[in-house]
Amino acid sequence: MKPNFCLPWRALFIAALWSLAATAQAALSLAEAERLALEADPVIEATEARAEALREDAVADGQLPDPKMRIGLFNLPLDSFDISQEPTTQLRFGYLQAIPRGDTLEYRQRRTEWLAQAQSARARAERRRVQREVREKYLEVYFQVRAAEIIRASRTLFEQLVEVTRYQFAAGRVTQQDVLRAQVELSRLDDRETRIRNREEVERANLATWIGEAAWQPLPTALPRLPALPGRDAIAATLDRHPLLAFKAAQVESWQQGVQIAREQYKPGWNLGIEYRKRFGENPNGTDRADMMAAMVTFDLPLFADQRQDKRLNASLRKAAAARLDKADMHRNLLAMLDREYANWNRLGERQRLYAERLVGEAQSNAEAALKAYQSGLTEFTTLMRARLTELDVRLDELRIWTDRARAQARLLYLLTEEEQ
Repeated sequence: MKPNFCLPWRALFIAALWSLAATAQAALSLAEAERLALEADPVIEATEARAEALREDAVADGQLPDPKMRIGLFNLPLDSFDISQEPTTQLRFGYLQAIPRGDTLEYRQRRTEWLAQAQSARARAERRRVQREVREKYLEVYFQVRAAEIIRASRTLFEQLVEVTRYQFAAGRVTQQDVLRAQVELSRLDDRETRIRNREEVERANLATWIGEAAWQPLPTALPRLPALPGRDAIAATLDRHPLLAFKAAQVESWQQGVQIAREQYKPGWNLGIEYRKRFGENPNGTDRADMMAAMVTFDLPLFADQRQDKRLNASLRKAAAARLDKADMHRNLLAMLDREYANWNRLGERQRLYAERLVGEAQSNAEAALKAYQSGLTEFTTLMRARLTELDVRLDELRIWTDRARAQARLLYLLTEEEQ
């Protein structure tokens, strides 16, 4: 069912003339606003850059440390600085390679990979947030624009009331106070339009935060159409795949890898080395002194683990537990948002039907009946004016309900993944 913001033909004609200049410029659709916002958002781009950086870091984290080269001159005599004088003088070339404890490298690489996945999920969540924000801001601008049009169209009716009261006053049927009251209500209507225009400019400025100067373009006349919603249970079933929960889940996994790294610290780390030793001079029998080689293995002795390894493991376990609790809290918040917005969306739908099927028509009929009764001298001007103001308020309320329901729908769509929309 679509909103029926019907107005008298004269009012529609005036509204069309007023908007003639605006239509010369291309109307900004909701889809175009979303595209502009997603292309220009720096947070999305920065988050994706961080994810790519972490993927590069993950490759590096899985590699052995750079080997070390040792070069040194040992046992050089200080009395002569002659490298051939003493049989113990050696020129040594050594190669050393450190091997971290246990499978630390593998778990470090996995931890960084999960952090990269967390940033990718965060980028997706940011895209969804930007889309939701733009939809809500756009719909609020739409409401202010259409509300101003309704008031401008209603102004014709209030101008007619002024003319009717003047005619009745000239015929001696009413007092001058009725004429003044009609003029006051017309002026108040102008003030109301000014306030709505002011609000429109504020909302366009809010929208400009996301899409820049395009926020000041005219909007289409039709209410923007959003993707259809599945049932509440169907949305709840997809929450586990929401990017925010994927972000939290990846963080949990990264902390789990941290726990594994802490467990590996109970194992020894290794250092392997090989060394070539060049000797100078000759033996007493005139032969060259033989060169030598050395091979070395050093390893850690984690004998006092209670103040280091135990503490780091306990800290890692608590961090992983905290990450799981954060994920559970996020799921709870998303579920609460679903219940709140779905109830709001449902009730606004009921109000839509009430306004479309009864209230709008009843308010219009009441206003027309009040006008005829006033012209016949059967009712007071206050009753007539109240009827006209009620009709205007009903039309604005109907527009507000349609807009608010679309905003609630946008918030519910935020809870769905892109594949499910």
